Amino acid sequence: MENNSDINTLPKKKNIMPRIIILVVVIIAIIVIGKKVWYAFGHEETDNAQVEMRLVPILSRVSGYIDKIYMEDYATVKKGQCMLEIDSTELLLQLDEMKADYNQSLADIENAKASIINSQAALSYSKGNEGVIALRKEKALNDFNRDKNLFEANAITEKQFDDSHSNFDINMKQLETGGWDVHVAETRLNMLHSQLSRTIAQAQLKKARMDQQLLKISYCRVYATSDGNIGKRNIDIGQFIQAGTPLFTIINNQNIWIDANYKENQISDIKIGRLANIRVDGFPDIPITGKVTAFSDATGARFSLLPPDNTTGNFVKVTQRIPVRIEINNVEKYKDILKAGMSVEVSIPTN
Repeated sequence: MENNSDINTLPKKKNIMPRIIILVVVIIAIIVIGKKVWYAFGHEETDNAQVEMRLVPILSRVSGYIDKIYMEDYATVKKGQCMLEIDSTELLLQLDEMKADYNQSLADIENAKASIINSQAALSYSKGNEGVIALRKEKALNDFNRDKNLFEANAITEKQFDDSHSNFDINMKQLETGGWDVHVAETRLNMLHSQLSRTIAQAQLKKARMDQQLLKISYCRVYATSDGNIGKRNIDIGQFIQAGTPLFTIINNQNIWIDANYKENQISDIKIGRLANIRVDGFPDIPITGKVTAFSDATGARFSLLPPDNTTGNFVKVTQRIPVRIEINNVEKYKDILKAGMSVEVSIPTN
């Protein structure tokens, strides 16, 4: 009897294990799914995010042939470091010509000043001569009046009276001529002053052109405007470049942040100052945190080359994305691994 009962109970014990295993798996699945659902309700996530840095273009401000290059691809540079030189021989020759022209203007200024001094002396002489003639005219007038009285009294002859009258007329004409001489000398002096002012203005213009030329020559040495690393070099020695040609691009790694493009229906619970968990695709095992610092005032589509215009009638509603800026905590620790444009995943708790 005992053996029969043992045999009947064995199959029942064997059937319990699969049920236990299934039950454990179901419980684990419920826990995992529950955690994910709970996490999803308490976080806003996006994988439309990337590492951002300032990209500083280095442009040429003058045209010319490249003489020297001090940078190679992906080199590290410091602010103020000379990156290349443009041949300045032609500009220096033009500067020598401008200097000679400027020196000629300085000589013209000195000549104009000397002419003014001579004209001032001539004016003083004319005024002095006019004064002498005025004294002679007064004497001739007195003689004429006296001789007139004498002639009327028959004390002098008619010829003597005529001579006195003629001498008075001559002095009057000389006085008039002396006045015109003074006027001409004053006019010439004013003209020379105007000529001096014009010559000084021309010299100042030539000096300004020289300064501008010196500035162009200084532009022949191109310096880094910030710290960072340069990208690929697209120029070589001997190549002719135009003013405004991009020479290098400096990736400024002194300022690194994350741009997370959240859907417009996700940002209602995201606030400034919220903690953000960042997972870099290239380094998934390195935990990085940050905080929300700003929202864009326009959707990403508004910055595109051809932004959508819904007034045309071809309207298809598409969920837009809003760029959210996230500053990285302790960013100095991650400068060696973070590169501009790297893909990241961002999760921001909403409660």
